[in-house]
Amino acid sequence: MTTPEAAQREVVAFLEKEAFGAPVEARIDTHAAHIFLVGARAYKMKRAVRYDFLDFSTLERRHAALSRELELNRVMAPELYLELVPVVRRPDGRLALGGEGEVVEWLLVMRRFPQEMRLDRLAARGLIAPALWDELARTIARFHMNAPVRTDCGGSISLRRVILGNRHDLEALVPEVFIADEVESLVAATEREFARVRDLLDVRRGAGRVRHVHGDLHLENMVLLDGRPVLFDRIEFDEELACIDLLYDLAFLLMDLLARGLRAEAQRVLQGWNEEMVDDSGQALLPLFLSLRAAIRAKVTGLRARLEEERGRRQEAVVRARQYLALARELLRPALPRLIVIGGRSGTGKTSLAYALAPLLDPPPGADILRSDVVRKRLFGKAPTERLPPEAYRPEVSAEVFETLALRAGALLDAGRSVICDAVYGKAAQRERIAQVARERRVEFRGFWLEAPEEVCVARAAARRADASDAGPEVVRHQAATLETAGLTWERVDAARPLAEVVADVRRRLGL
Repeated sequence: MTTPEAAQREVVAFLEKEAFGAPVEARIDTHAAHIFLVGARAYKMKRAVRYDFLDFSTLERRHAALSRELELNRVMAPELYLELVPVVRRPDGRLALGGEGEVVEWLLVMRRFPQEMRLDRLAARGLIAPALWDELARTIARFHMNAPVRTDCGGSISLRRVILGNRHDLEALVPEVFIADEVESLVAATEREFARVRDLLDVRRGAGRVRHVHGDLHLENMVLLDGRPVLFDRIEFDEELACIDLLYDLAFLLMDLLARGLRAEAQRVLQGWNEEMVDDSGQALLPLFLSLRAAIRAKVTGLRARLEEERGRRQEAVVRARQYLALARELLRPALPRLIVIGGRSGTGKTSLAYALAPLLDPPPGADILRSDVVRKRLFGKAPTERLPPEAYRPEVSAEVFETLALRAGALLDAGRSVICDAVYGKAAQRERIAQVARERRVEFRGFWLEAPEEVCVARAAARRADASDAGPEVVRHQAATLETAGLTWERVDAARPLAEVVADVRRRLGL
């Protein structure tokens, strides 16, 4: 009797040599699929495999998975996902693509895109500007906002199954791929963290934070098309893996960036996403979510190593799997949050300094930046770069803005996150209020007061483009008369210097 794997080898040979009427330019193999690149099309075939987390062992299951993949991904990338076509066996025994005959396999037909435009490849070459990371964060946030709420999935019970599945698969790869002590260490740390946040998982499910989202949100499943990031390849084979906490979905991308050494980019994506979603308290789940994502990638890479026939590639996969396992352990390492506040006149470079410092602070991927300009715009339902009317800067509005900064900083610190607050903080009461947030939680507080000559601040304010700050030269000149600096105890920083010097100075003071 022919096994599914043997039958697929025949189909793969047919597809590579004669199916398309044109040569196959490349074949991409993953742990679950073969993808054939031919001309302007890509053809995906599910592999006849069965793991703890998916089952493609029968033709019926593979067909159902591809049909669901087509349906789900047309929501996000209709320009990429086209149709399903069968591979059939004709009465004479020969295989054919479409037409009459017994269906022996199914293919998903996709519009082919330049592989060099995948975000993993662009990121590896350093070709993604900060503005594109911001746009990616907004794209994901909009997708999450519109995703269907699922109160029948997620929560502690579902995540417990993920944890147990990881444990089973990782232990099964010892000693072939992993070292027993390292797996045991991760299992123990995961259990401790899960016990700490179990109740929060269920609270969030009840609050609508579990939705049918992407499920496999990493850079290889993103592409730049017509200058905009497009998400593709959503999980289709197990709805439970895609009906998850919104932060768990985002955590895959953040972990992927961390694994690639792109911590600043990970911080920027989390920053942009949270500015849209305002999910401060939920970030208490990030250490567990990030670690689980790394553990999943570790086991998948380990399973791929087991399937790899060429010795050199198999050893590379083993090394990579162990790196993911090490990252999973590192992401659960406890870290003390810090509250850093950057004040001073507009044009002193507060935001530039905040973005330079944020990725350097623990826990990964870095500190959350709370910027008064963004908070103010949000209070009025405006995008960060939209200008506000003069009445948005009345004293009572400003009081609400600074109280919001204090409340959100407290929520993030309670969630174990480090925070950087970026605002003028020109009044003594504002400075006292934010310092109180740190005292109440007994976390480290550092206030930095940036200073620069008026002409420098005016020139910088005049040069701003597409920025959240509405402060132009006239506002900067007016601020000098309104600042309350008598008795100021924050650390003064000469901000007239080049940014690199300012960052190096503050980093030294913070011991970073």
